[in-house]
Amino acid sequence: MYYYIVKIITTTLLIVVISEISKRSTLIGSILASIPLVSVLAMIWLYVDTGNTQKVTELSYSIFWLVLPSLTLFLSLMLLLKRGVGFYPSMALSIILTILAYYLMIALLEKFGIKL
Repeated sequence: MYYYIVKIITTTLLIVVISEISKRSTLIGSILASIPLVSVLAMIWLYVDTGNTQKVTELSYSIFWLVLPSLTLFLSLMLLLKRGVGFYPSMALSIILTILAYYLMIALLEKFGIKL
C-alpha cells in the first residue's frame, strides 16, 4: 500500500510542479511537459513492479508509435484557440480528434502488420 501511495504522490507532484512553473515561464513549463515524464515513470514503475525488461520494451515500442497521433491534441488545440474557440470546447474537440488519430494510427499500423 505504501508503494502505491509513493507512486501516486510522485506522479501527481510532477504534474503540479510543471503547472506551477508554467505560470511563471511557459518556455520552461513547455520543456518540462514535453519530456516524456509520464512514459518514463510508467516504464520505471513497470520495471520495479515486474522486473521484466521485455514488458518495458513492449511499452516503449507502443509509446513510440503512439507519439505521432498524440501530437494531434497540441496542434488542434493551438489552432482552435487561435481561431477564437473557447478553451473548454477547444479542449473537448482536440481530445476527440486525438482519439480519432489514435484509432487511425492503430488501424494503419495493423495494415502493415505492426501489432501494439
